[in-house]
Amino acid sequence: MTLEIKNELGSIDIAIDVIANIAGGAVVESYGVVGMASKHQVRDGFAELLGKENYSRGVVVENNDGLLDVDLYIIVGYGVKISEVANNIQTSVKYRLEKTFGLTINTINIHVQGVRMINTDE
Repeated sequence: MTLEIKNELGSIDIAIDVIANIAGGAVVESYGVVGMASKHQVRDGFAELLGKENYSRGVVVENNDGLLDVDLYIIVGYGVKISEVANNIQTSVKYRLEKTFGLTINTINIHVQGVRMINTDE
């Protein structure tokens, strides 16, 4: 599925997976996020952490007449304030998608699929 953007020079088709990968990249850069989770927990396993190549599996993007609805499935670190992490993710993803693609974002929904210890050995 693609999203079509038209301007005076022609049209641009952007794959939904590209939008999902950009959104997923913004999520994992946010403080308090351990990783992305699969949106299909029953099929893929309980709160499975996804690698960098699978950002789009933890993101669902829906196009509603030019307005995007984004659902993000995440795993947060133990001891962080989930509401603050979610607010930071919403702000970061909205900014990144609007600046990268010039898109209008309707909603960004955060689904916390699990809590894990943050690795502090690094």
